[in-house]
Amino acid sequence: MSESEDRPVWRDPRVVIARRDIRSLSREKTIVLALLIQLFVAGFSSFLVVGLTSLYDPSSVAAGEVEMAVTGDAREELEAAAAEQDGTRVTAFESEAAAQQAFQQRRVDAILRGEYVPSTSGPGEQIAVTAVVPEGSIRSTLIVVEVRRVLSALERQERLERTPSLDQPPVPLPETVSASQYFGFTYTILIPLLLFLPPFISGSVAVDTVTEEIERGTLELLRVAPVSLLDIIDGKALGMVLLAPAQALLWLALLSTNGIAVSNPAAILLFITAVTVVVVTLGVVLGITLQNRRPAQLLFSVLTLVVFGGAVLLPEHPATTVAKLAVDSPTLLTYGHVGGMVLVAIAGYATARVYIGRVAAETL
Repeated sequence: MSESEDRPVWRDPRVVIARRDIRSLSREKTIVLALLIQLFVAGFSSFLVVGLTSLYDPSSVAAGEVEMAVTGDAREELEAAAAEQDGTRVTAFESEAAAQQAFQQRRVDAILRGEYVPSTSGPGEQIAVTAVVPEGSIRSTLIVVEVRRVLSALERQERLERTPSLDQPPVPLPETVSASQYFGFTYTILIPLLLFLPPFISGSVAVDTVTEEIERGTLELLRVAPVSLLDIIDGKALGMVLLAPAQALLWLALLSTNGIAVSNPAAILLFITAVTVVVVTLGVVLGITLQNRRPAQLLFSVLTLVVFGGAVLLPEHPATTVAKLAVDSPTLLTYGHVGGMVLVAIAGYATARVYIGRVAAETL
């Protein structure tokens, strides 16, 4: 029996190299900071999601009571539309000057001026509304949201009133859906963000670990062990590939602790692991090919952005795949994406090993 067969798995050179690279991450302050930020977001997700949702969709946050001044020929229609909105109160003004004065004295938060003007698409008239809102504060954004709600109500109101006089019915509006913005933000933004950052961090670190060994001349020392160049790259890739799903599992556990249920964790971790293999493979290949950290990192960043952005051309975006799995509404296409990503990861790394096996270690 050979020495390699007697050696336990944890003494395998590739495993030893993987452990060494993972331990060395503690010296990378940027990586550690990125991990701590993700840990904080996942650990306090139930608290942070309220504030983050307000940035994602300001309409999810109550703005308090918004006082609006309405003026112009169509002020009665604006009053009727505003009456349908909770938290919105209107005051009618006969003249625009009086409304402007109330706005400047901060007795009202916004001005809506509605005028009947000739229709641009045929006979008749249409309502043109000019809105004036304050600028330079967070409350301004919330006021704009309330103004948009009033204008949407006005549009629906006018469509209902004018439909009987039209020769053809207008295009129907989508039905109003009562859904939680917190739910949408959590499963379509927060969870994919937390789960896709670790693979990209692992790929970036893989570029660094390969190029630093070459630039510092320590790659030759590793080969004295003796291990082949392929063993060294396998070890470095193994460490980075294991890091991302471990983080993803921790994030899922912390989300669950915060009351955010995530379904199909096994399928999600399999998908994230496959994505990590693809990204890390790209990182090590660029490191071996360019042999210099700066251009390798630049090209890695550009390629990952292009590939991830180009994923919109797929029948289902990777972020959508994760979101569907997390809310337990996967389709056959979703599982097809998971399986397809696994096949791409296996084929990609197998091809990379063939390429690296042909590289002369003495030239590095």
